[in-house]
Amino acid sequence: MTEELVLSEQRGAVLVLTFNRPRVLNAWTNELEDQYYDLLAAADEDPGVRAIVVTGSGRGFCSGADLGNLKNVGGVSESDLVRPRDRDFPTTIRKPLIAAVNGVAAGLGMVEALYCDVRFGSSAARFTTAFARRGLIAEYGISWMLPRLVGHSRAVDLLLSSRMVDADEAYRIGLIDHLVTGGDALDAAIAYAEDIAANCSPTSLSVIKSQMSADAHSTFTDSARRAESLMLNAFHGPDVVEGVNSHLEHRAPNFPSLSVRSSHVSV
Repeated sequence: MTEELVLSEQRGAVLVLTFNRPRVLNAWTNELEDQYYDLLAAADEDPGVRAIVVTGSGRGFCSGADLGNLKNVGGVSESDLVRPRDRDFPTTIRKPLIAAVNGVAAGLGMVEALYCDVRFGSSAARFTTAFARRGLIAEYGISWMLPRLVGHSRAVDLLLSSRMVDADEAYRIGLIDHLVTGGDALDAAIAYAEDIAANCSPTSLSVIKSQMSADAHSTFTDSARRAESLMLNAFHGPDVVEGVNSHLEHRAPNFPSLSVRSSHVSV
């Protein structure tokens, strides 16, 4: 049997995925990646899943690439870097992807946390880019993501120094959106995901995520014009009717699930 490197537990409409190599702080391997991305792909098409929470078992979120697998890194070729799915695959998931960072998120582990839409962190959460201390470069798009989260100067600081950032600083500079000091970060992230799953339109969430991605490369004018077209599409769909009626009738909404990806509205 294949070892469960990523645990999967569905709690109502929320799927909880847990990196499961606690003895090595959930260090990343190709096998772990394949299991994680397979589970994400399945969740994206599962009408019973409306939000996804990602965390790590034990004391860490993910300590980055398993360095034991990099002993012969000098012989790596371009073809060796090809994977079944692009490394940034989590950013293509249509449903909210929420990280519950329970410990260290280093290198690729930090990248995976940044790929999530929203990040919760416990008081034990810590972040380090790590790459420069391993003779590596800013990998997998972190040099694009990090300045947009924390600003250019802070991103340069974190990438050049590879210093460890504790939970308080991570929250202050924007690496963590919600700092949980009086409880469990996973519980808080699940509660947040449950609220989204119960009260937000899956189609709205998907389109908004697509807008955010497209608008990162657009002008304000292009964004506003694209929003007008998408707004008209929304008016012609069932979700606006349900959203308005449920509010006026003082009841919980009953939004339809996402259709399969092939018929998904894109921006």
